[in-house]
Order: sequence, then C-alpha cells, then structure tokens
Amino acid sequence: MKMTKLLLTLTIVLTSLLSPAFAQFPITGGAAKPKALPGTAGDQSPKGNSKITGTVTDSASSKGIEFVSIALYNKANGQAVDGTVADEKGKFALTKIVAGDYKVLVSFIGYGNKTLDNIKLEKGQELDLGVISLSSNTKTLNEVTVTGQAALIEEKVDRLVYNAEKDITAKGGDATDILRKVPLLTVDLDGNVSLRGSQNIRVLINNKPSTIIANSVADALKQIPADQIKSVEVITSPSAKYDAEGSGGIINIITKKNSLQGLNLNIDTGVGNRGSMLSLNGGYRKGKAGFTIGGFGRGIYNTVTKTSLEQSSTVENIATTTRQTGDGSSHGLFGNYNLGFDYDLAKNQSITAGVKYGVRNFSNQQDLITRLMKTGSSDVVTSRNVDAKNLSGTVDVNLDYLHTFKPQQEWSMSTLYSRNDLTNDFDANLLNGSKELTSRQRNLNKNINQEFTFQSDYQTPIKKNQLLEFGGKGIFREVTSAYSFLTAEPTGDFRPETDQPAGDLTYHQNIAAGYTSYTYTTKKRYTIKGGLRYEHTFIDASTNEGTVGVGNYGVLVPSVNASKTFKGTTVKLAYNRRIQRPGLQQLNPNFNSANPQNITIGNPELRPELTNNFELGLSKNIKKTFINATFFGRVTNNAISQVRQPSDTLAGAIVTTFENIGKQHAYGTNLFANVAATSKINVGLFANVFYTTLTGQTIGQNGLAQEINNNGFNVSGGIFSQATFKNGWGAQAFGFMQGNQVQLQGNQGGFGFYTLGVKKEFGNKKGSVGLAAENFLSKRYNIHTELTSIQFNQVNDVYLYNRGIRLTFTYKIGKMTMDAPKKKAKSVNNDDVKSDGSGGQQSGGGAPASGGSAPR
Repeated sequence: MKMTKLLLTLTIVLTSLLSPAFAQFPITGGAAKPKALPGTAGDQSPKGNSKITGTVTDSASSKGIEFVSIALYNKANGQAVDGTVADEKGKFALTKIVAGDYKVLVSFIGYGNKTLDNIKLEKGQELDLGVISLSSNTKTLNEVTVTGQAALIEEKVDRLVYNAEKDITAKGGDATDILRKVPLLTVDLDGNVSLRGSQNIRVLINNKPSTIIANSVADALKQIPADQIKSVEVITSPSAKYDAEGSGGIINIITKKNSLQGLNLNIDTGVGNRGSMLSLNGGYRKGKAGFTIGGFGRGIYNTVTKTSLEQSSTVENIATTTRQTGDGSSHGLFGNYNLGFDYDLAKNQSITAGVKYGVRNFSNQQDLITRLMKTGSSDVVTSRNVDAKNLSGTVDVNLDYLHTFKPQQEWSMSTLYSRNDLTNDFDANLLNGSKELTSRQRNLNKNINQEFTFQSDYQTPIKKNQLLEFGGKGIFREVTSAYSFLTAEPTGDFRPETDQPAGDLTYHQNIAAGYTSYTYTTKKRYTIKGGLRYEHTFIDASTNEGTVGVGNYGVLVPSVNASKTFKGTTVKLAYNRRIQRPGLQQLNPNFNSANPQNITIGNPELRPELTNNFELGLSKNIKKTFINATFFGRVTNNAISQVRQPSDTLAGAIVTTFENIGKQHAYGTNLFANVAATSKINVGLFANVFYTTLTGQTIGQNGLAQEINNNGFNVSGGIFSQATFKNGWGAQAFGFMQGNQVQLQGNQGGFGFYTLGVKKEFGNKKGSVGLAAENFLSKRYNIHTELTSIQFNQVNDVYLYNRGIRLTFTYKIGKMTMDAPKKKAKSVNNDDVKSDGSGGQQSGGGAPASGGSAPR
C-alpha cells in the first residue's frame, strides 16, 4: 500500500506539471489546504456507500495496463477525494464514495492523461466506467519536483511508521541517530533500544533478521547508515504471522529501494569530529532482471568516556569499600556490503536472491584506578589497563520465490542462511601503586552463531472484506562458545587460571512453527484481525560438565487487533501474548571480568519468559494537528532477572548472573502530536510515561534468597521540527530527554540529546551538502546509577563526551527511467529471538542487560 500511495502521489504531481487543465487543482499546496492521501492518518474524507469501477487498457494493444493511477475529484471545488491503483489486469475500484458530482483522472507515466468529466453518482450506486483507453506519450521531463510526500510520522492499523528519508540531521550518521527520533522508542547514549521501557524487542532489516542483530543490537545499529534508511516501523501488536519472540514488540528498519530502469550510482560521504563514513551504492535494471551492489564503511574515533564507581559490600562480616575511577576511549571500523538480484520469471512470479556481509571491529581502552578499603586491613591501590576487542563477521544469504495469483492472493517460499563469527576478548595489565607491572590477564571468548530457515506463507481474500493467511516455518540454529581465562607474570607466558571457569558451550535450538490469521472488515468500517500461532522449541545444549537441563517447550500465542473509525477518530484495541527466549550472553557461562569490580557470568539453564500485552489507541485530526494517544499494559511472569551479589573470592567485586525469578508489570501511555504549522514547517511532540513494578530476588545476609521489589514512574519525551525553503534549502531540529529509569535494585539516571542540521541541494537535486551538530551546547552527559541491596550498595557515574559536528556530501550518477513497481518475493522474517542492550543498564529494571540475543 505504501508503494501504491507513493506512485499515486507522484503521478498526480507529474500530471499537474504536464496538463494546464489539471494544474488548477490544489495538489501542490497553493492557497488551498493540502489534501491528505486517502487512507492515511490525515484522511478525513467523508465515507459513503457508492462505488466506481472500470478497466484501463493500452489503445494500441488493447491489453490492460497495470498500476495505472486513478484519482477522483470533487467537480465543484476541484479537491482530491479518493484514489487507487489498477491491478495487473488494469481493473480498478473506488469504494465507499459519497453521492455527488465528480471527475476522474486516469494517468500513468509514458501515457497521456485522460479525464472523465460530468460523473454524477447517486447514493448506493455502483457505476461501471467500462474500458478506458490510454495512448502512449513519449514526452519527457527535464526536472520533476515531488511535493506530495508522505508525512514524517504515519499511523497504520498495527504499527507506527517514521519516514526517515525526510530526516536531514542524521545524514552521515547511523541507525541509532534515526531510532532516537521515533516515537515509542528510547535509545540511550550507548545505543541500547527500548520500546515502552522494554529492551525485549526484535529488530528486523527489510522484514528479515540477521545474526548481526542477534549478538548486539547496539553494535549492529552502528553498521547501518542513516541515509540508507527509508522508514522505521514500530509494531507494538504483532499479528500471528510474526514470530512469537519479542515481548516488547518489533522494530522493522526499511532501507531505500527503487524500481528504476537503467544504471545508477549513489555516493554518500561525511566527515566529523567523532566519525566519518563513505557509502557507494549502485544498481542496474533492464527488463525483467535487476542487480544491486553496495558498500558502506564507517569509522568512529574521539569517543571519550570517564567513569566513577563507589560500592560497599559485606561478606562474612568483613566490610569492603571500593572506589574506582576510569578513563577510557574507543574506536571502531564498521562495514556493510551487499549484492542482490531479482528476476521476473513471469508476469506473476518472481525470485529474489542476495548476499550480505557485515563486519565490526570495535576496540575499547580503559585505564582503571581502584582503591580497596577492607576492615582490619590497609588500603590497597591498584591500576588496571584494559584493552577489549569486539570483532565480528556476518554473512546472510537468501533465496525467495513469490507467486501472485490475483490481488491479495499469493504464495511465497523463503529461505535464509546466516552465520556470525564473534570474538569478545580482552587483555589487562595489572599495576601496583607505584605503576609497576605485576601481572597480566587475558580472557578469550570465540562464538559462532549459524542458522538455516525455511518458511512458506499463503494468503487469499474471501469475498471483498475478508483475508485469510496461514503458513509454517522451520528454524535450525547452532551456537558454539569457547571461553578461557589466562594469567601471566610480567614477562612470562599465559597459562589457564584454575580458579576461573573455562570450556565450551554447544547450544542447538530448533523451532517448528505454524500460524493462521483472519481479517474481517464490516461495512461500518470495523476491522478485526485475529490469529493463533504455535511454536515448539527443541533444545539440545551441553557444556564441559555435561548436558544442560533446559528441556523442550511449546507455546501457543494468540493475537487480536480491532479498529474502528468514526467522526474523524480512530480507535484501536489489541491483545497479544509474546515469548522471550534468553540471549546468548545471558546463557554464556564465560566469566567476563574486564572490570574485576563488576563481573558478569551467564546461566545456560535459563528458560523463556512469557508476556501478555494489552493496548488501547486513539488518534484524531483536529484541523492541522494529528494527535495519537496509546494506553498499554504489559505483564511478565517468570522474567529473566539480574541477580547481583558480592564475590566470595574477589574482594569488593560484585558478580551478576541471571535467573528466571522476576515479575515485571508496566502500565502507561504514549502521546504524540504533529502540527503542520505551514505547508513548509512541521512540528512534532511526543511523550512516554509508564509506571512499572519489578519483583526479583537477591541473596540475604544468611546466604538465602530474599525477595526484593521496586516501583516508580519512567518519563521521557521530545520535540522535533523540520522546514523546507526555496532554492533547495532545508533545516531540521530535534531534542530528547529521558528521566530516571526504575531498575530492580535502584535507579539509572537520565540524559538528553539534541541535534540541529541544514542541507542544500544542487544540480537538479543530484547532489547535496549538509551540516549537522549534536549536543553542541553540552560538554558531557552524566548517567548516574544507584543500586542497593542487603549485601552491597553501588553508585556509578558514567560521563559521556558526545559533542559532535559533521559535514556530509551526496551525489547521484546515472540516468534512470521509471519502471512500474512489481511485487517481489518475500524474504524470511525471523523475529523470534531475544534482543538486548549490549551491556548497558536496563531501563526496564528486571530484564538483563546482556550483549547477545538468543542462540542462533
């Protein structure tokens, strides 16, 4: 539908430039109020019960012309009333039309326009316009200015869409810069993404998963260039067609594509004080075949971090106080390369194939100075210089087939193979108070994630107001993790440390799934979509010590979505059940002690958690303002929670692991308003407010488990504005603030983020230059976290220096002509595994902050 609306809008604008008679219609935003696209959130057109049908053919061949645009206009005032696109046989239908006098414009690129005037429609009438012939028109345009663009924010029946291609401040940035501006989402300064306070979300790229996402969402987003993102879809109530994983919801990142004929090459580059990038993307299409090739490289540098930690703990009546300061910096190189192919086997059949490779080389250096003050002992001061490396290489290969029988009736088969090789190592030099090297440590952790997926989907319409969907999927995953901890004298060789765990984890996870979904729309504009999905998970896992007893399990996942529009107000009601499988780093028993005062170790016996989600949404247009309010509830039992306790062997250290012992309840609202101040200026406001209650366990003074609770409000919000000016100039501003986030054992401090950018287009929009600045009024941000427990207290300050400025340049090479869009084969959509925050503190509290996703 998005392609349909875009093509309709483009055709209307092109026709307005070609036809003097049509130019009088106020489509391009003259004195008359701009008309919202029919069917979008801003469409307030009255609905009736009349209908117009017809068939469009080529005057020379008498064959139907597919994807022809049909526009309906009120004859009295020339306002656009409705529109549609013809199917592959040239047939079209305009429904729910109010009785009145109209004119119909039929247009398509390469053909002359045809206007059918003096159409009088009675109440309840079904008018057949018969066969409408169009003649070929070879007239070309030197320049086309498209003014009927989609809104920056769009609301659909089950999702919210942020049209990122209209964002000019993120040019030269990455996907993190885009997601920070999407309503409903929260992205902290480490890149950890939350949806309504939950990091238990699934992130897809073009409806497809990737093992690059599986290991770390925060790191993976750095590999996706912002200026290659077309839109971001936030799916808060996924239907049964989607995998059951992701208790918080699904984020689908759509990258830019085209249906053009010819050869093209786009060059994007940017340089800034904290990062630089270079992107080359090309495509060639002739006839039925199309090829794409692209490469993106990004380097980050000058990312300075300072930390301050103070914690106290008591073990066996001995109190220890730790004070630690840290100075760190990080740098990295990220790349993403792809090769794609698609071919139309027949008019209604197509195949798509692709290969993608992603690389991440990220290094972090940190100098830590630690002072230990223990009861009955002298203070001990040590220094620790740590060099940590996060390296990965990801390969995704897909082959997909689509057969379209008629509009909305189609069958698809999709396959996907993914592999990710991940290395998480660190080397540490230990120094005494005199800065003399006393010993060395090394932690080696090599992980391999690979999976193969096959799925088949079928959908068919029933009558004119019903849609039936069903399908099945098989996922075969294997993850292996080899880990070891080594120590050495200042000049000696490294040897295994007997006190620390070492070994191998082998984790097989196979999933069989099936679903059915049914959509019904009544004559009074009630829409109900319900479905059931069943997933059975087969686990075969083992470590050096033997088989891990997690066992197999099945889950039945229902979902219901309902909506109704009346008097310009749309009401949506939804319920769904979701499953959240544990992430790799939550399962991985590797002893991660890069900072020996904060140690993390996984638990391979974790079981999944189940969440029930409830949602009520209201949206309405009030003149030039669009308002959306969503109220939601989220209930999770058996939640995967962090368990922190002092170490028995390492003085002053806090050890974090994970258990299925938590309960997480959240209730709140998301508010969003978009104001079209003028035809050139838009202003948006959004706020997220929810109350959360968290329950978990900790270890008491007697060594027994003790229940703990925490609750409170979480508040965040922001404002954005964009403006377009003459001669290719544009500007955009964005600001975001997040308040304190409630955690199971304390609170994490808030932070702010803002950007300002300008852009100038030149060369008939073939090129552009831009300048963007972020946090330019602030030297640094402090994230202040306080954790409390019966056995320990911890205060942690992280100072991030992220003031930045960047200059960007874009140029397009090649001559392209428009080709009619065709539906391509659908790709595998594995949204069934856990995403997490890559080591950041959880804003949700009870859920773990880990670096991985479910084993893949």
